[in-house]
Amino acid sequence: MHIIVIGAGPAGLTAAYQLSKNLGIKIQSIKLFEASERVGGMSASLNLWNQTVDLGPHRFFSNDKKVNEFWLEIVGNEYDMINRLTRIYYNGKFFYYPLKAFNALFNLGILEAFQCFFSYLPNKLGLTQNNEDTFEGWVTQRFGKRLFNIFFKTYTEKLWGIPCSELDADFAAQRIKKLSLSEAILNAFNITNKKKHKTLVDEFAYPFKGTGSVYEKLKSLYQENGGQIFLNSPVKKVIVENQNVKGIQLENGEVHLSDVVISSMPLSIMAQHLEQIPQNLLTKVKQLKYRNTILIYLNVPSENVFPDQWIYIHDERLQTGRITNFRNWLPSLYGEEKSSILALEYWCYDQDKIWKQNENELIDLAKKELCLTGLVDKNINIQEGKVIKLKNSYPVYFRNYKEVLEPIQEYLKSIPNLYPIGRYGAYKYNNQDHSILMGLLATENILENANHDLWSVNTDYETYQEKTVITKTGLKMED
Repeated sequence: MHIIVIGAGPAGLTAAYQLSKNLGIKIQSIKLFEASERVGGMSASLNLWNQTVDLGPHRFFSNDKKVNEFWLEIVGNEYDMINRLTRIYYNGKFFYYPLKAFNALFNLGILEAFQCFFSYLPNKLGLTQNNEDTFEGWVTQRFGKRLFNIFFKTYTEKLWGIPCSELDADFAAQRIKKLSLSEAILNAFNITNKKKHKTLVDEFAYPFKGTGSVYEKLKSLYQENGGQIFLNSPVKKVIVENQNVKGIQLENGEVHLSDVVISSMPLSIMAQHLEQIPQNLLTKVKQLKYRNTILIYLNVPSENVFPDQWIYIHDERLQTGRITNFRNWLPSLYGEEKSSILALEYWCYDQDKIWKQNENELIDLAKKELCLTGLVDKNINIQEGKVIKLKNSYPVYFRNYKEVLEPIQEYLKSIPNLYPIGRYGAYKYNNQDHSILMGLLATENILENANHDLWSVNTDYETYQEKTVITKTGLKMED
């Protein structure tokens, strides 16, 4: 086989590396095409002001044995465990996330806390029923209206740019899953011995040289196996004839032939350039949309700004949605430097004003908003800033998006040698572990005819393996 992989993010690189182990055996050639200048996708790392930073906060955590074994195969012992500290900034106060009982009670006040509880009680008793097709209804049913407004609404609407009543419940089902107010309260008081919900883990594995070092290592191993990689090589379209992939065409007009294409480029871009796609499906493809990310890095001349790895900003006055402090990850990221690099995140669409602002305007905005949070002294002199804009970062789960997406999925399934994977390629709000799993399963489908349903990863997919977690000493079986 001749195989082409589009995109060198977690999904694409995982697949390319796994396939490269069979070069000269089952595979004659593998080519990996990446549109940008670096590998890792949104999980890339970069050097700023003699320090290493990621493209926002990226923690690795999985219960899947296959994924954890793969991650450790690449990282080896070049990682440490980080004790997670994250908080929510709301109404001028900081709430621990996961919640801590007395911190939450003190910040909310006894009266507000009781009002939140009694807002939730009718849902718990089955006296009220919300429309659980939307994010707002799904969360309100499990937490009550008041807590929805405090801890979910503002941040979620910043991220997606649409009202929570227009956001599909799938976002909550994938990210919050079985978490409810009762579980959160038990966790806050540390009176449950049940397995901690995945979003509430207190500790996670992190590489010494940043998240992106995992994918730089994958790139090196892939090339050592004989795989070819082409950076700054955006793909224009996948060539399909008679429902069979024939290869790809690059933006510069070059054509590369292959027997199989694994695509992690945005699904909407890939699908709308398929020459034989029916017109009714093309209309649906054009309804898919992605949210952009703007990362504004500030080099703060202080070693102790705040203790969190990142803070969620639930404040309507501020445009930023999350602030990361890279000094609170591992010392190997900052070395001998005495400053702290903070990253403020903003989310938008192409047509939004903020997407069109220049670097100086955005850096000034970030400085102003950082001071408004009270996290840094307003008199502190922040001289250095850097802006990175990332297109198509988040697939938007607009209400009833599945009615649009599923016919597209069915059509793509009719092209047997085309494998859409990853956050962009499968239109799935994946974490790293989901994308790695997609890459692993895609290679098993290609090499072993395994028949995994890649579209179900990050929804109902179960590996039926023993569940594990990564610790400092390696894999540990879960009880």
